[in-house]
Amino acid sequence: MKLQLSFIILLAINSLNACAQENAKPEDTEVWQPVPKVVKPGNSNSHIPSDAIILFNGKDLKQWVSSRDSTKAVQWIVKDQVFTVKKGTGNIQTKQAFTDYQLHLEWRIPKNITGKGQARGNSGLFLAGWGIGDEGYELQILDSYNNSTYVNGQAGSIYKQYAPLANPLNPPGEWNVYDVAWTAPRFNSDGSLKSPARVTAFLNGVLVQNGVELKGPTQYIGKPSYKQAHGPLPIKLQDHGDPSEPISFRNIWIRPIESMNTPE
Repeated sequence: MKLQLSFIILLAINSLNACAQENAKPEDTEVWQPVPKVVKPGNSNSHIPSDAIILFNGKDLKQWVSSRDSTKAVQWIVKDQVFTVKKGTGNIQTKQAFTDYQLHLEWRIPKNITGKGQARGNSGLFLAGWGIGDEGYELQILDSYNNSTYVNGQAGSIYKQYAPLANPLNPPGEWNVYDVAWTAPRFNSDGSLKSPARVTAFLNGVLVQNGVELKGPTQYIGKPSYKQAHGPLPIKLQDHGDPSEPISFRNIWIRPIESMNTPE
């Protein structure tokens, strides 16, 4: 009888949680205080390690495919050893899937950027992603230089989960650098979570995420949770589709570390 009662209570709790998610709004998970302190970054070192896989060679996007259709080439624009989001063409992702890795990526907000808040140079680095949309684990890309928004949505944040420890962003028109250590989540054979994803991230040489444990994939509305077991996944870059000028990228390389420091 006690076991049956406990089961009924659990069902009731799950039902209440489901109703709460259905009635949730994006603002429910926005955090505005405390605001990370502004830090002036030093010079970033972009030398490529000898064992790195080059994900962008300055010439083409052959290491990437469209997230909408992985059989199609990327339509983003390559020019002068830089590639730029072509708005409306959708997200792109690496051909190769990864588990744990070290990643280096440089990105630039246009000097003539317009808009404000989340509509000012918005993109995203999905450290592991799937599907045609924004499914995955997002490290935010945004113009956070003198641009107010919710702090768990500014540059350097694990979107809607962890605000950055500092705001070392360069002004629009200058390059910013992400250096990331990603440990993928592990799942048991029944699909339940064995160990969560972990992220350490530096933005322009300043620590912004210190080994944080992710609560699940990125969730725009509602609380994140692990609902889908998965293995190695590609890295995605976001075509956010806002009206501001598109973001540019360069110097992207990765070092898979799948056999090192993996969770027990």
